[in-house]
Amino acid sequence: MSETPHDLARRLADRAEAVCRHYLSAGHREGRYWLVGDVRNTPGRSMFVRLKGGESGKGAAGKWTDAATGEHGDLLDVIRESCGLADFKDITEEARTFLSLPRPELQRPRPRASAAPAGSPEAARRLFAMSQPISGTLVETYLRRRGITTLHGTGSLRFHPRCYYRPDEYSPTETWPAMIASVTDLGGRLTGAHRTWLAPDGSCKAPIDTPRRAMGYLLGHAVRFGVAHDVLAAGEGIETILSLRCALPSMPMVAALSAAHLAAILFPATVGRLYIVRDDDPAGDGARDRLTERAHAAGIEPIVLSPALGDFNEDLRTLGLIALQAQVRIQLAPDDVARFMSPEAA
Repeated sequence: MSETPHDLARRLADRAEAVCRHYLSAGHREGRYWLVGDVRNTPGRSMFVRLKGGESGKGAAGKWTDAATGEHGDLLDVIRESCGLADFKDITEEARTFLSLPRPELQRPRPRASAAPAGSPEAARRLFAMSQPISGTLVETYLRRRGITTLHGTGSLRFHPRCYYRPDEYSPTETWPAMIASVTDLGGRLTGAHRTWLAPDGSCKAPIDTPRRAMGYLLGHAVRFGVAHDVLAAGEGIETILSLRCALPSMPMVAALSAAHLAAILFPATVGRLYIVRDDDPAGDGARDRLTERAHAAGIEPIVLSPALGDFNEDLRTLGLIALQAQVRIQLAPDDVARFMSPEAA
């Protein structure tokens, strides 16, 4: 009977140093670790492979982490990346050759799980699941560079160190670090994902033609921060909403990702007051007007929050948090000032 991927990874871990010397030859051993630049065998020290340890768990032999990107995996991943292999059959064949194992007997092929269609909700769910929390990642760096420091309750955001990007159907696929946002329906079911590709140092968006793209089903749904009860704020961009949360840290908010989708968001049944977070442009005005009409029709009180400049992130970065708080405070319903603004701002 042929070995499972787990069996192969364990056999490789038993010979972790030999694997590293063969596939990560640009690195070297230091104590219990093999140090190298990255999993593709670039010279450097940011990636470390544990050479000794248990058979499973965080401290297991053969496990590796790249401190620069947050990537991690086992020695099968090392073989895949260092050899440039894509097909899992080729990866296991290479591992078996290294381990001098006999070729497995031919067996009736098992039905393969179908790949999720590109851009589908299932593809969005898989992307979000393989991403990691943003704490300590380039996503946190990116947001803080935009003045956003209120990052509690951001479980709808994750970080992917090497998210695929393809400029068009005729261009090769690239990989860039990315902020991944989950788009969910009113019941919390993930229906889509939004990708913001980032520069390698997290200082800004990636220098590509379309650094933002969405996938899955978006209409009516949103990226959610907090659980809405009677009050909700809704706007377009993630950074715009996160900037407003710096002034209103406890108000539930959603980012619809575009003006057209903002105009079409679905209202939670319990909401009685809706703050419409307006961007100062014609598309933002259209979304404001349409959403105001829909809110009135649903028996919901709409209140428009307008930025001093183009949007609330521009306000935060240009004018500062104190000015943003003052600008927002005079636009809130009086009972929401004490309820949602931080005590020092109120």
